[in-house]
Amino acid sequence: MMKTSTASNVQVCDHPLIQQYLTRLRDYQTPSSEFRKTAIQLSKALAYEAMRDLVGRECDVETPVGPAKGTVISDYVIIAPVLRAGLVLAEAAHDLVPPNSRIYHIGLKRDEQTLQAISYYAKLPDQLPAESKVYVLDPMLATGGSACDAIALFHKLEVKKIHMVCFLAAPEGIKRVHSAYPDVKITTASIDSHLNEHGFIVPGLGDAGDRIFGT
Repeated sequence: MMKTSTASNVQVCDHPLIQQYLTRLRDYQTPSSEFRKTAIQLSKALAYEAMRDLVGRECDVETPVGPAKGTVISDYVIIAPVLRAGLVLAEAAHDLVPPNSRIYHIGLKRDEQTLQAISYYAKLPDQLPAESKVYVLDPMLATGGSACDAIALFHKLEVKKIHMVCFLAAPEGIKRVHSAYPDVKITTASIDSHLNEHGFIVPGLGDAGDRIFGT
């Protein structure tokens, strides 16, 4: 089951399994190995929900006992994980998408003093197919700085369909993304209370990258 928040382009997934995965990630006693396994489970569930908006076209398929009608995805799917924490989402999402899908890694890190995103890697083509559908993947939508920078890369390539997938979102991050890119859809497991003075989501789950990779 999935519910939609007050903004029509923000989906908060309340499936019991999704919420159970999120609870395990929030628990500070969850060890790194279990955290990573649970993060992959949550990633796959959220990606599945987010990809409900993929466009399919009818096709013919031959079963062992006769012809049937089927569906193939007509969107050109692009997975865009924000390094490094977004890699776990990309790993899970890649299992779901069509074989011709692409992965473009976006390297962004946050300056802990200014809380601004700093770009250190992005290798994208000069143009993308008109039917491109981009999924920007980052576990935490906090200040929204990294999200906006990642979205901007594809916006410049005139991609019309961009969807962000995250474990948690802060109201401040959602507001910043939609102030700059109102058409971007956001799928998350929870909209948390607020950001603290260090720019971390409260109550959140800590630093997702550190807990995923045990650093």
